[in-house]
Amino acid sequence: MRNPNGYGSVIKMSGNRRNPFAVRVTNGWDDEGKQLYRYLGYYPDRPTAMIALAEYNKNPLQIDASSITFKEVYDKWSTDKYEKIHYTNANGYRAAYVACGNLDKMPFAEIRKIHLQKALDQSGFNPPMQKKFRTLLNQMYKYAMENDIVDKNYAQFVETAYYKKSDRRIPFTDFEIKRLFKDKDQEGFELADTILIMIYTGLRIGELLTINKSDVDIKNRVIIGGMKTEAGRNRVIPINKKILPLIQERYSHAKEYLIEKPNGKKYEYYLYNRHFKILMKLLKASHSPHDCRHTFATLMSNAGANTNALQKIIGHAHYSTTADIYTHKDINELIQAIDCI
Repeated sequence: MRNPNGYGSVIKMSGNRRNPFAVRVTNGWDDEGKQLYRYLGYYPDRPTAMIALAEYNKNPLQIDASSITFKEVYDKWSTDKYEKIHYTNANGYRAAYVACGNLDKMPFAEIRKIHLQKALDQSGFNPPMQKKFRTLLNQMYKYAMENDIVDKNYAQFVETAYYKKSDRRIPFTDFEIKRLFKDKDQEGFELADTILIMIYTGLRIGELLTINKSDVDIKNRVIIGGMKTEAGRNRVIPINKKILPLIQERYSHAKEYLIEKPNGKKYEYYLYNRHFKILMKLLKASHSPHDCRHTFATLMSNAGANTNALQKIIGHAHYSTTADIYTHKDINELIQAIDCI
């Protein structure tokens, strides 16, 4: 019988050793998805090692609370948490965790408000992501307090930015969109096609990364996908002719998901976001993946799209939500729109 995921394993080390059986547990993954391990101890025989592994899994955080790192608390918390929540919510926590990189190796019990605040201040997160970051920390501290690792929650003192209407997203400009089409085959622009797909479909990044190849109908130019709300799930999304070649190219090489890493594996949100930021620097632009959705709604509105159609494609229950949040107009754009009639 195989051990459950995250339980750990016993392996026999090579060579002539006094204690050849090692107990190890997963300690994360590198950027290529390769498992990293932490070794808990070495034993003379497999039964003894298995007993040690079982004892560890009974209460892994009680071996030495003072030395348990931030990353170890996150790994144990997330293993339990992510099984109980929607994967889009989990992706949000993973993205927030990226800002915690410098805290990974610190003993959790030694972390103070100054460390957490510095990580947040250097993250570059917008106000909503800052809120997600603090929520992640609060949940980790709750978990740590339940397991007697700490007795005080320093996350409650972390200060986040206030979300104002001026913080709302800015659509991609015509120049930026043309540049993405022009340089999509250049080095560093490997994800340009995914940005264009989001701009011309209104898909959220979390939605795009979970589109199965089987959800794409090239012949009829539609994608079945979506999430988050009842109105947004499994909606029909027409494929704009401008991005049809981009989707055909992805489709022809896809194994399971429309958007995959070069090794054929599914793109994790945090990894996509990292590469997205690099591309934005090359583009000399300041956008987040969600700006693509704003751009889509703006383009549709400026073109005089039927409001009911826009509501259905974008997946909002009420068009007023779409109009209030996602459209960005000025007088010149209104003139351009009317000139297209």
